[in-house]
Amino acid sequence: MDIQHLKYFVAVAREGNFTRAANKLYVTQPTISKMVRNIEEELGVTLFDRSGKQVKLTDAGEIILVQAQNIIKSFQNLSAELDDLMNLKKGSIHIGLPPMVGSRYFPNVIQAFHQDYPNISIQLVEDGAVKIEEDVQNGTLDLGVVVLPVNQERFHSFSFVNERLMLLAHPNHPLSQKEVVQLAELEKESFVFFRRDFTLHDRIITECVRAGFHPNIICESSQWDLISEMVVANLGIALLPETICRQVNEDQVAVIPLIEPVIPWHLGIIWRKDRYLSFAAREWIRYTKRFMGIED
Repeated sequence: MDIQHLKYFVAVAREGNFTRAANKLYVTQPTISKMVRNIEEELGVTLFDRSGKQVKLTDAGEIILVQAQNIIKSFQNLSAELDDLMNLKKGSIHIGLPPMVGSRYFPNVIQAFHQDYPNISIQLVEDGAVKIEEDVQNGTLDLGVVVLPVNQERFHSFSFVNERLMLLAHPNHPLSQKEVVQLAELEKESFVFFRRDFTLHDRIITECVRAGFHPNIICESSQWDLISEMVVANLGIALLPETICRQVNEDQVAVIPLIEPVIPWHLGIIWRKDRYLSFAAREWIRYTKRFMGIED
């Protein structure tokens, strides 16, 4: 019995039919039937109940299916690791970045990484942190920048930003002259928000509800500069991270610390615990940590 036998067995189990499994694998039906018979003879068990139109796993088949899938997955991981060596560290990496994060923190990392590894392509996907976390989980992305915390059972992570949200208001706004502002003072204000696929969207709403009100959201955007410009136009107030606030023109907008509560903006890079990380992805993590002065 070899890895090919196991692949044929798993295909039949998934399809519930020898012919469909054979078509999926581009082999003949007698070939795949013979492979499964060989496994049954070698192990001394019956893997499928063949009495109906659809073949069904026996109790022994159910047990072997779980182990077979694990073996195939381990074999694929082994092949991927060997490919890294055989291909002289070529490859690609898919990284998810929220729009307001990428231009601020990653150009220098990308430049240095490309200089040292010109044969590794970097595919950047801009999206909200909620969608990025989902795509890292489902394997669409290798790595992603999200707002921490995340599920530690699913993801490895390291933090590179730990800030808080600040209030942006028009210079003529009554709150603009205050040294600090409590969240409860914003109950009757109009808010300019990030879109729903941004983690800050739900977190700000949650904190507002805890403070005793539901925010009046008049507009949503994925772009921090558009949000700040809407504040400049006196359409409403906004809550933005300290890093972003340092880039706005303070002659056009007031930036006031938010207290009671302080809403944290904690960014990190995540990757799945149960998925093989390519050489490119591992090097990207190392580069990012080095540039940001983060120790292992």
